[in-house]
Amino acid sequence: MSTDGQQFSPWRGDLPAVGIRPTIDGRLGGVRESLEERTMAMARSVAELIASRLRYPNGQPVRCVIAETPIGGVAESAACAEKFRREHVGVSLTVTPCWCYGSETMDMDPHLPKAIWGFNGTERPGAVYLAAALAGHTQKGLPAFGIYGRDVQAADDTSIPEDIGGKILDFVRCGLAVALMRGRAYLSMGGTSMGIAGSMVDYAFWEKYLGMRVEDIDMSEFAGRMAKGWYDKEEYERALAWVRAHCVEGRDYNTGDGVRSLEQLDREWEDSVKMTLIARDLMVGNPRLRTMGLGEQAQGHHAIAAGFQGQRQWTDHFPNGDLLETLLNSSFDWNGRRAPYIVATENDALNAAGMLFGFLLTNSAQVFADLRTYWSLEAIESASGVRLQHPDGADGILHLINSGPAALDGTGRQTAPDGTPTMKPFWEITDEEVQACLAAARFHPSITEYFPGGGWSVSYRTRGGMPATMVRLNLVDGLGPALQVAEGVTVELPDPVHDALNERTNPTWPTTWFAPRLTGHGAFTSAYEVMNNWGANHCVMTAGHVGHLYISLASILRIPVYMHNVERSRVFRPSAWRAFGTSDLEGADFRACRNFGPLYGRHGQ
Repeated sequence: MSTDGQQFSPWRGDLPAVGIRPTIDGRLGGVRESLEERTMAMARSVAELIASRLRYPNGQPVRCVIAETPIGGVAESAACAEKFRREHVGVSLTVTPCWCYGSETMDMDPHLPKAIWGFNGTERPGAVYLAAALAGHTQKGLPAFGIYGRDVQAADDTSIPEDIGGKILDFVRCGLAVALMRGRAYLSMGGTSMGIAGSMVDYAFWEKYLGMRVEDIDMSEFAGRMAKGWYDKEEYERALAWVRAHCVEGRDYNTGDGVRSLEQLDREWEDSVKMTLIARDLMVGNPRLRTMGLGEQAQGHHAIAAGFQGQRQWTDHFPNGDLLETLLNSSFDWNGRRAPYIVATENDALNAAGMLFGFLLTNSAQVFADLRTYWSLEAIESASGVRLQHPDGADGILHLINSGPAALDGTGRQTAPDGTPTMKPFWEITDEEVQACLAAARFHPSITEYFPGGGWSVSYRTRGGMPATMVRLNLVDGLGPALQVAEGVTVELPDPVHDALNERTNPTWPTTWFAPRLTGHGAFTSAYEVMNNWGANHCVMTAGHVGHLYISLASILRIPVYMHNVERSRVFRPSAWRAFGTSDLEGADFRACRNFGPLYGRHGQ
């Protein structure tokens, strides 16, 4: 399978680079001269680490830009800033083995995520500069992450210890997520769906916190393009053939008057494929449309995330958006493997933001779901007649299920190096894994009672044993956005238990059984309390235990996290957060975020 699908990727062109700022003691006459090569070597080693370990969403290695010379004073700092502007730098990382002049060598750009690595050595006081520079950043309202090694290194030791390398890579992942969002768009395809608060798109949130704009279209844009044939006809035929060959039809659960004719179902396949092409073209554009005389439509909306309103203004009359949401959110289609498009069902823009965060942090597909049900062991036994005995589900399980964009990657048929199920970046997915994901899914005629306009729904069961992180972004009046994070693992239920529980709801939708990791504190005293404290009906599931990345990203954006089960040792926030409390870290996070305000809210874009 090829990766030709990247031709429609929103991640083409000049993506933001990581800027590396080697700072140095500016005193000439022996001091600076003795440190020049050591300082630049430190910068080069960091650049090599980043380029070898991190990739952009399009699969290309992350680009690093190093200052022309070590930065010993304000003139060289200004020259570095100018180079960074020319080179489209979106993340700032300062490194030094020695003392430097703090305010003269600081990065003063208010929008660049910042970190400083101060070398832990005794010959030269890199750690002293780190502390002084971080204090300056805190005093000036420009929060920066501090990176300081646990063990002392010799002055000539050019290696990057594991703890330092981990923090550098985690910071860069989060900083790049911020940089990749800036200047892009969220495309609201339709309006509010069924009164769901998350689909009441809040422009101020996207603009002030993420540096993005909101683009709007009416659902009639889909109807018009379908009726007028405003899509690539050749690609449509190829896509329809691929769907018919690879999307296996499942049982029709409709009965009586709800059963639709085979002719009608065939038309629904055709319309669903057209809708998929149109949604993608609306997001990122399609040069083929220009050759059809549709120059304006060919441009798209510069969107890296979108939401499809669907219910009910659309689905009462037209096929639902389940196929388009499922396929676009997956890491492959008829064009081959490619980066997922982020499309939220029911135009839940807040869940779209969570999906976007997870994708940019991991480069992998995301699962959109309702947090539908908490099943206690007693309830499971009552419904199935079986007493569940599963080490991960000893306190009950959560049922994640929704009509809509649960990516096919969510079947769990991709495998990590340690043998556990996962969802991979597209360039790591094998042809065999693509076929396994498709084989694990079934496409059912949608339930007519729910969707009078018809359409197709996908069902699958996520393979158990996948380390995963569940998140939700909420808006709170008077507070603003706030994030919830729950790490856990997917659970494989015995077939009789799964069937008994799953048949009680809509079996034509994808199911993930999820067990959050319990800590005995706060909302994580039980699986029930996790469900009981969740802030909305929807959630996002990301592969891997990446709650610490969500927390770091949220701190850069000034979004507090009010519920998480990430170990304290893994929580990494800007050093300024310590000034707001070191005992109650959750409270300190709220105070710091309120104090500094949204990343783009004070200084403008």
